[in-house]
Amino acid sequence: MRVFKTQKFAKWAKKQNVTDKAVKKAVGEMQKGLIYAELGDGLCKQRIARPGQGKRGGHRTLIAFKKDDRSIFVFGFSKSDRGNIDPDEEKTYRDLAKFFLNLSNEQLNNMIGEKELIEVAYEKD
Repeated sequence: MRVFKTQKFAKWAKKQNVTDKAVKKAVGEMQKGLIYAELGDGLCKQRIARPGQGKRGGHRTLIAFKKDDRSIFVFGFSKSDRGNIDPDEEKTYRDLAKFFLNLSNEQLNNMIGEKELIEVAYEKD
């Protein structure tokens, strides 16, 4: 399983104190089938707790996910900042998920080299 963050997501995560440990925990839950919402085309919504708090009022993340293959964190928002994404945004992120999930490993590695993606070291439990 390879785990990535887009530059946009990484900037948001840093600002919100969402650690790589929290990202890896979310992926581990998804690998076990514990997915908050499947939005279609490989796009999933997953909750991540705020540091020192629970998930309920915490953060929401949108992830391009293919079990046992890859997870790409593409967008994050705090529940306190907005209730959800709108239908147009959802379609845009579903299209982005399809794009990311169809890339070859060579293309992913090129995106890492171009600093468009950041790979997170992930070891299966």
